[in-house]
Amino acid sequence: MVELRTRRLLLRGWRTSDLAPWAALNADAEVREHFPGVLTREQSEASAARFRADLERRGWGWWAVEVTGTGEFIGFAGLDPVDDGMPFDGVEAGWRLARSAWGHGYATEAARAVVAFGFGTLGLTEILAVTTAGNLRSQAVMHRLGMTRDPAEDFDDPGVPEGPLRRGVVYRLRAPSSGSFDVPTALSRSEDRLFRG
Repeated sequence: MVELRTRRLLLRGWRTSDLAPWAALNADAEVREHFPGVLTREQSEASAARFRADLERRGWGWWAVEVTGTGEFIGFAGLDPVDDGMPFDGVEAGWRLARSAWGHGYATEAARAVVAFGFGTLGLTEILAVTTAGNLRSQAVMHRLGMTRDPAEDFDDPGVPEGPLRRGVVYRLRAPSSGSFDVPTALSRSEDRLFRG
């Protein structure tokens, strides 16, 4: 299985010691604000088992994210094929971090690594990112990656009940023609204010 390293993070396989902090992250209503609800310990453990199996089977997927300076598990980031039944297909980049890890640039740092891996190692021609229309924090990361959104592609998620979380947005990033992936490092001040809410 592939591991990815950044300046501050290690994206690695899942360990038994990750299960308790993963369950706590998924039981946090603020972390799960843009999902239909929090997860039970059993649901969190089942998701980690699926992620582990996918990583072992194909070598990439949803990696556990660790801060290398402390060894602390802070969440996940990675790439995964878009779920069946969605109105689009492709490979999706995603991330979910514990609230204590917010505001440090970890999501963008991890996402840059997985996008570079997707283009450079997997040879993908395009990477998607999907979130709810109201999840401005995740959309800010997508902008930092250089992804763009076409509002004509906004959709109602068939796996989410009617309500404010059903409307989804799709961001896309095409592989660079040069073969090397260079991510814009910062938003303009006006863009940054927009996405901080």
